[in-house]
Amino acid sequence: MTDFSLMDKKTIDEWQTKSIQDTWRIFRIMSEFVEGFQTLSSLGPCVTIFGSARLKEDHPYYHMTAEIAKKLVERGFGIITGGGPGLMEAANRGAFEAKGVSVGLNITLPHEQFSNPYIDPDKLITFDFFFARKVMFVKYAMGFIAMPGGFGTLDELFESLTLIQTGKARIFPIVLVGKSFWEPLVTWIKNTLKEGGFISPEDLELIQITDDSEEVVNIITDFYKKHRIKPNF
Repeated sequence: MTDFSLMDKKTIDEWQTKSIQDTWRIFRIMSEFVEGFQTLSSLGPCVTIFGSARLKEDHPYYHMTAEIAKKLVERGFGIITGGGPGLMEAANRGAFEAKGVSVGLNITLPHEQFSNPYIDPDKLITFDFFFARKVMFVKYAMGFIAMPGGFGTLDELFESLTLIQTGKARIFPIVLVGKSFWEPLVTWIKNTLKEGGFISPEDLELIQITDDSEEVVNIITDFYKKHRIKPNF
């Protein structure tokens, strides 16, 4: 039972109102999962590409992201992104121009995030809840490609690594693109996490780093020459 002894009446009323609102919020959460499952379950094999929303069209990583997406479509994969601008737009653009499946899992934010124009209209979903969105990223992606990005990209990267490490998701390829960007982080993971006993040596095998767009695609396709394509959990 909640202890209200330290609260005044106004605070108690606000707390109880919030509790009622939280109960009804369950239905909003359920609706996001239902829409996500219905939209994505029939997509076929896709690869999720993460990356910064802030890099512009003239940035080299923008062009590289679009190129990777095009190559993946040519190999039979669709592309899933966070649906926003920057490198997410580049990935959707590459898929769109290659006439492949282009999915955008957008998120409602007070700034920065808006859907890009290269998403298939019937495959754009806008979420209120990050956790529901991340489930869709992981469940229906056959691989993760992390381009350079900020907190959101890092969050999505470590979420996927944690799910695989703990056995909540099956192993799938995770490729970090941009050695100069990612190697300092991977070095810290090796020297601090692995050497300190916080992770196992084999956990490092979950990550591959490259600067080559063709190698990115080969890592994904070679993996599925040995493993069956199916949802991750």
